Amino acid sequence: MTTPTCRACGTDLKHTLVDLGLSPLANSYVSHDRADTEDPRYPLHARVCDTCFLVQVDDVVPPSEIFSHYAYFSSYSSSWVEHARNYCVTAVKRLELHDQSFVVEVASNDGYLLQHFVEKSVPVLGIEPAANVAQEAEKKGVRSLVAFFGKETAQKVVAEYGYADLTAANNVLAHVPDINDFVSGFATILKDDGVATFEFPHLLNLLAKTQFDTIYHEHFSYLSLYAVEKCFELNGLKVFDVEELPTHGGSVRVWAQKAAGTRSETQNLRDLRAKETKAGIATLACYDGFDTKVRAIRRNLLDFLQKAKTAGKTVAAYGAAAKGNTLLNYCAIDNGLIDFVVDANPHKQNTLLPGSHIPVHAPDKLKESKPDYVLILPWNLQNEIMRDVSYVKDWGGQFLVAVPEVEVVG
Repeated sequence: MTTPTCRACGTDLKHTLVDLGLSPLANSYVSHDRADTEDPRYPLHARVCDTCFLVQVDDVVPPSEIFSHYAYFSSYSSSWVEHARNYCVTAVKRLELHDQSFVVEVASNDGYLLQHFVEKSVPVLGIEPAANVAQEAEKKGVRSLVAFFGKETAQKVVAEYGYADLTAANNVLAHVPDINDFVSGFATILKDDGVATFEFPHLLNLLAKTQFDTIYHEHFSYLSLYAVEKCFELNGLKVFDVEELPTHGGSVRVWAQKAAGTRSETQNLRDLRAKETKAGIATLACYDGFDTKVRAIRRNLLDFLQKAKTAGKTVAAYGAAAKGNTLLNYCAIDNGLIDFVVDANPHKQNTLLPGSHIPVHAPDKLKESKPDYVLILPWNLQNEIMRDVSYVKDWGGQFLVAVPEVEVVG
């Protein structure tokens, strides 16, 4: 086999972060008529580039197979919609946006973010590859283009709509196999004084909190500020500010401009660079031992579930989340250990989870079945979920998380 190369800088990838074996696509939910059909599985192997220190998985699945019809709708998380509203308020004030400005969001999903700009009469365009999700955005008044983003799409947008004052890209930078073409699209679409913001889970948190379940095929890259700045330098952007956010287990929002931009670097940016340097983000030692911690989580979760079953306890899960599917498939957990999963998203209900084939129901199934334990799969929404289904405690039920360690919570 040929040695894979870094998708950003082209260096041969010789170092493994973690090898999660063969896994199905994390968001490819299964209809009940396919219950007896084995799902396609693909290698899920995360590697570290020893030049630009971009962590990445092998490019084994075409994006069209993952994103053209998508089961993730952002608006089903109330906390995420509020996060988007706060971003809108901040951006409008900071950049003095108005009814003659132009805001573009890439991977605009169901309009969860751009709807807030529409309410403020700021012209918008959402670029979203999943037609079924873009249709929901249109219902919110969010003008949407069904397309994958890159330099060519950026040129088409400029020709038809003009240059953007602001572009937003939340949790999508990790989702593109050709990261250089993707980033260069922002340098193409921005006005000379325009601003691009990118949000992504911070690699430091993935490492420190063993968030291995955020690794799945549609996440091609796992990002540090260091790796992002290296990639931006190659593709016509530069970072001038950064925020650390609590979302998705600890994220970063970078504010970037064209390479010739004149905005000064902030102290926040210098501080985060220093934080990553102290952690050794640009040294291979920073990544050592991750695989060992991941295997410990698998061992401890299986031990907990098997003991619960032996004791006659029942276990359900909350959240048909992609990260949960990575966890369940890596641990080889099926409905022999977890009876069912519930999710508020009706697009996921009445399906089976990929690989494990655990059935997905509406949250009311919890009241009906009264499980002893509820494993929260999207741990980043732990507080929101525990609040929404607090009635689990009425029958003595308890909440459980597996990452960063297996424990009963709340």
